[in-house]
Amino acid sequence: MTTFVTWMMALSVAVASTVAGRSLMHYFQLESYQFPGYFRTLKRNLPKVLLPGLVLAVYLLALTLVHRSLDREAVPALRVVLAILLLALSFAGGWWCATVFSVRKAKKPLVITARVKRTLVTMVIVYTALCALMAFLLPRPYLCSLFPVLLPLWLALAGLCAWPLEKLVSELYFRDAQRKLASRPDLIKIGITGSYGKTSVKFILDTLLKEKFQTLVTPASFNTPMGVTRIIREKLMPAHQVFVAEMGARHVGDIKEMCRLVHPHHGVLTSVGPQHLDTFHTLERIKSTKYELMDAIPDGGCCFFPDDEGICRELFDKTVKNKRICSIRPTDDADVWASDVTVSARGSSFMLHTVRESVACHTRLLGAHNIQNIVLAATVCVHLGMTLKQIARGIEKIQPVEHRLQLIPSAGVTIIDDAFNSNPKGANAALDVLAGFPGRRIVITPGMVELGAGEDKFNHDFGVKMASCADVAILVGPRHTRPIAEGLKEAGFPEENIHPVASLEEAASLLRQVGRAGDVALFENDLPDNYSEG
Repeated sequence: MTTFVTWMMALSVAVASTVAGRSLMHYFQLESYQFPGYFRTLKRNLPKVLLPGLVLAVYLLALTLVHRSLDREAVPALRVVLAILLLALSFAGGWWCATVFSVRKAKKPLVITARVKRTLVTMVIVYTALCALMAFLLPRPYLCSLFPVLLPLWLALAGLCAWPLEKLVSELYFRDAQRKLASRPDLIKIGITGSYGKTSVKFILDTLLKEKFQTLVTPASFNTPMGVTRIIREKLMPAHQVFVAEMGARHVGDIKEMCRLVHPHHGVLTSVGPQHLDTFHTLERIKSTKYELMDAIPDGGCCFFPDDEGICRELFDKTVKNKRICSIRPTDDADVWASDVTVSARGSSFMLHTVRESVACHTRLLGAHNIQNIVLAATVCVHLGMTLKQIARGIEKIQPVEHRLQLIPSAGVTIIDDAFNSNPKGANAALDVLAGFPGRRIVITPGMVELGAGEDKFNHDFGVKMASCADVAILVGPRHTRPIAEGLKEAGFPEENIHPVASLEEAASLLRQVGRAGDVALFENDLPDNYSEG
C-alpha cells in the first residue's frame, strides 16, 4: 500500500505540474517549439515563468504534508480514497496556477494542436517518472512536491523527449505534401522570401495573377515548412494553376528546407535587412539564407529582384540564372519599372512600364514602398505572360493586407493599422505615410524586436525620425521603448507629448482620452505575448 501511495503522490505532482505549465507551453508554441527562442523568452520573463512553479510547489508541499498526517492513521480503503483526493486537489491547484498566471488577454492564444496534445502526454509521462524517482530516492517521499520549482526546465526536457516523435510525424506529412506537388508537373510554383514584405507581395501577386490564373497562396503568415505542408495537403486542388508559397526564415537553412518541400520554378526576393538578427547574428548570414531560394531555382525558372540600390541589387548582379529586376524609377536595365509616382493619404498612382508598353495604374495601398511591392509582383506576372492591361486591372483591385498600413477611417480619430511585425525599413515607411496626413498625428508603438545587438540603436533612430512625423507618441512598455523616448527627446520632441504606458490596452485607453476628431493615429507594431511587458 505504501508503494501505491508513493506512486499516487508522484502522479499528483506530475499532473499538477503539467496543468500549471500552460503559460510555459504557450511561450513554447509562440517560439515555434524552438529551444533557443524558448530560453530567450524565459530570460526576458523570468519572474513570470518562475512564479507558477514556486506557488504550486508551496501548495503541493502543504497538501502532501496534510495527506501524510491523515494517511498514517487511515485504514487501507480510506488510504485509497485519500490518494485519489490528493490527485484531485493537486489537479485543482495546477489548474488554479494555470488560470492565475496565464498570459492575460493573449493576442495569440495557445492553440491545442495535435502537437500540443502529444507534448502534454509526454510531459505527464516524463514528469511522473521524475517525480517517482524523487519520491522513492529522497528521504521523504513528499519532497517530490518541490518538483515544480524548476517547471520551465522540465517543460524543455519533455519537449526534447517528444522531439523524435514530432520529427517523424512532421516528416510523414512533409513527404505526403511533396508527393502531392510532384503529381502536378503542370503547376507553376513560386517561392517568395525576404526580410520583410513577403506577405504583402504574396497577396499582391495573388490578386494580379487571378486576372488570368486559378491560384493557391499560403494564407496569412503561413511560411514555415509545417504551415505550408498543411496548406498543400488540405487546400491544393486539380483546378489550381499557380501555387505561391511564402518562405520565412529565422535560422540558416530554413529556406533550403522550404525549397526541399516546394521545389519552386520561380523565386522572388522582396528585401534583405536586419530582421531576426537575434537568431542569424550577422547580416551576411541573412543574405546567404535568403539566397538559398535562388540557389534552388532550376533551369527554365526565373529569379526576381527589386532594385533597392543595395543588397538585392548586389544579389541580382551575382545571379547567373535567368533573372529579372524591377525598379520604382527608370533605370538602364530594369525589366519593369514605375514612373510618375504620386503618393497621397488615400492611395497612389503611377505609370507601369516594360520595354514594349506602358499603362496607367492606381492603387488604394498607402506608401511609396508598396509601389515597389506592386512592381515586383507585376514583373512576375509579365514573365508569366500576362498583359499590362490585365495587370493594371488587378492593381486596381488590390486590398490592403490586414495590419499592414491598413487605413481605418472614422468620424473621430482615423486609424492606420500597421500592427504586424515591424522592421526598420517598414517602420520608417509607415512614418512617411503618417507624415502625409493633415491634422494632429499620433504614434502608438512598442518598438521593434529581434534586431540583435543593434536593437536599441534601431529603436533610437526610429524615435529620431518619429519626432519629425508625429505630434504625440504613446510608447507601449517603458523599459523596451526607452531608446525611442531618448531619440524623440534628442530630436527636440516635446517631452510632455511622450506618454509611456504599460500595455496596449492602456495605450488604447489613453488614445480615447487625448484623441479628437481629425487626428490620425498610427499603430506601429504589436509585440507578441512573449515580448510584451504588460
